[in-house]
Amino acid sequence: MKKAILSLVVLLSASISFAQTQQEKINKAIDQNQHQLVKEFTSLLSIPNVAANPAGLKDNANWLMQYMQDKGITNIQLLTLEKENVPPVVYGEVKVPGAKETVIFYAHYDGQPVDTSKWYKGVHPFKPSLYSSSIDKGGVLIAWPEKGNNYDPNSRIYARGASDDKAGVMAIVNAYATLKQLGIQPAVNIKFFFEGEEEAGSPNLEALLNKYKNILSSNLWIICDGPVHQSSKKQLVMGVRGDTHLELTVFGPKRPLHSGHYGNWVLNPAMELARLLASMKNDKGDITIKGFYDDVTPLIPSEKEALSKIPAVEEQLKNELGIQATERAGALNDALQLPSLNVNGIQSAGVGKYSANVIPTKAIASIDLRLVKGNDWKRQQDKVIDHIKAQGFFVTDKEPTDEQRNQNNKICMVVASDGYNAQKTSMDNVYVKTIATAIQKATNESPVILPTLGGSLPLYVFEKTLNASPITVPIANHDNNQHAENENIKLKNFFDGVKMFASIMIMSK
Repeated sequence: MKKAILSLVVLLSASISFAQTQQEKINKAIDQNQHQLVKEFTSLLSIPNVAANPAGLKDNANWLMQYMQDKGITNIQLLTLEKENVPPVVYGEVKVPGAKETVIFYAHYDGQPVDTSKWYKGVHPFKPSLYSSSIDKGGVLIAWPEKGNNYDPNSRIYARGASDDKAGVMAIVNAYATLKQLGIQPAVNIKFFFEGEEEAGSPNLEALLNKYKNILSSNLWIICDGPVHQSSKKQLVMGVRGDTHLELTVFGPKRPLHSGHYGNWVLNPAMELARLLASMKNDKGDITIKGFYDDVTPLIPSEKEALSKIPAVEEQLKNELGIQATERAGALNDALQLPSLNVNGIQSAGVGKYSANVIPTKAIASIDLRLVKGNDWKRQQDKVIDHIKAQGFFVTDKEPTDEQRNQNNKICMVVASDGYNAQKTSMDNVYVKTIATAIQKATNESPVILPTLGGSLPLYVFEKTLNASPITVPIANHDNNQHAENENIKLKNFFDGVKMFASIMIMSK
């Protein structure tokens, strides 16, 4: 018996040693290939990918198809709908002899709109540039290293899509390419699913998933999007918030009026809109709209325990962001477990050199609603609309007619977008420990496990359509400026991402 136990221990030790050596080979190969990885990454970043530009997105998709073919991925195809201007999903497969499980890796190649005038001087959204560190912290423009020289891991590439989400696309593809280069066989069949309209709200994703159900069977979806934890620790995320939007327009006089001749008498739509928005929250950050929190699914004990283990970053963020007050008291991640209402923008007449002494004709606000488990996006919109009515506004979804103006004291036009609900995968999912172990092996760092990410992804659609339970593995630095000017990726995060996904591909539960 003792000999049998000793033999088993030796066998296990040899297996662990082999696995560690395998990971070391992977990490070494990625470190030695930094120059080529960055060269290819910047090639993709140079192709405009604004979600509203179908031609540019098709160029990205075609580039990716060729790139994936060059890396040895098979059955590459564009998943499309018979509908005009729907960006394709770029799909590919790797079938592994003897593998019993299939993992689909998701990222998206489209990006947010750009206003070049707001980017740092000399930085262009589609001309990738390298900075020594964050521009906000004094980083300076530096030359791309010569071939054979490694990159400073703290240097950053600035470009649209650098972090959200072309870094994810390239990390996933090159994770497999590294395994193939080294002759290391993945433990699972791999499918690649790169979406082209996530930044537009994924309006056609459900139809695409339904159309291609036959090739999208899997045991697990791994989603690469979003940032690592603000403490710089890697994180493994079990859920995302849902998202929907409303645009509110409050109407004033039919023509702009002189503020001296008519001020104090004609209702000012900017002031009325400000009052309306202020009525939606109290000074503690609580949303005062009737029933806004009523259908929230309470956190379960394992989720509360996970939240209690998350490193505190509140003081770090206050210092980093130059703020002292926060909307809600307590920890950041506690606040993210609740539905939110955020004002994305307000517009009415002119300011600065365009300011004029007028009472404007209208005032507009864009409202962003983030949803948690239990919320329904349409029901949440209706709660906001009911609140607007309760504040004395006549609500319409079109420009008001003269008759409506004559019959109502206050008018608000509400234009509602589509949306999607929140999604959560169980903290007890059988793959959680496997993925956490893979991340630890790749980076020598155990990840933070988070019940819900603050941002939104259409993972509810995967759950609804394919009965999938996605798990998100973000790689971008938390201060990456996604969705804004000066988007960037820290190169350590990018290289770590390649290592993490390669490690996940060779792990089995």
